[in-house]
Amino acid sequence: MRLARTESGTGPLMVLLHGGGSGRATWDAFTRSISGWRVVAPDLRGHGDSPRCSQYTLEGYADDVVELLDELATDEHGPAVLVGHSLGAYTASLIAQRHPGRVSRLVLEDPPAPPRAGAPGGFSRARLALSGLSGGLSSRRRFDRHALVSAIAQLREPDPGWWNDLAKIEAPALVLSGGPKSHIPPARLQAVTAAIPDARLVTIPVGHRIHSTALPQFTAAVLEFLG
Repeated sequence: MRLARTESGTGPLMVLLHGGGSGRATWDAFTRSISGWRVVAPDLRGHGDSPRCSQYTLEGYADDVVELLDELATDEHGPAVLVGHSLGAYTASLIAQRHPGRVSRLVLEDPPAPPRAGAPGGFSRARLALSGLSGGLSSRRRFDRHALVSAIAQLREPDPGWWNDLAKIEAPALVLSGGPKSHIPPARLQAVTAAIPDARLVTIPVGHRIHSTALPQFTAAVLEFLG
């Protein structure tokens, strides 16, 4: 699986992972607003110019990005900063859980944390579909509809393993919540933050698409976190 990607800049590696139904171009404005980083923004499988597949498992997205990190020879440049939005944030969390040495810092923008077993408050399938996991679909966005439907179905199911493995994340993490305007419950992101050993929560109450709706606030929060 060779992911299509956009690369720019020099410096420590930062990998930007978009949400479901979106694509790498969603990060263009953010990329222009920062300097001093080697920024790589891929299209996830089933999106943009990346290959389509017969199956779209959440683990598959993470495996693809790990292969991308291998291709970028991150061992020569140190671990990468992972910045993910929605489905991309969930993907980044899986990588940080399973390959902690590959991640130096972790930014999770409104991650769609699955419900906890026995707990109320699962995601609304309709709201997730309308948001496209990335805050609205557009005819200009090119993606396999099956990829989005499959991700929604998987993220609506409780996943105790994912919750338990948040404790395995070694990288400092920034969790960004879109507040009550988002379909991701703020209380669930508070629980995510509490479960990661070194994490902080910042709320920017503009809804799910923080990086595009409130770019200056998003950029300021990320750069402050990265130091």
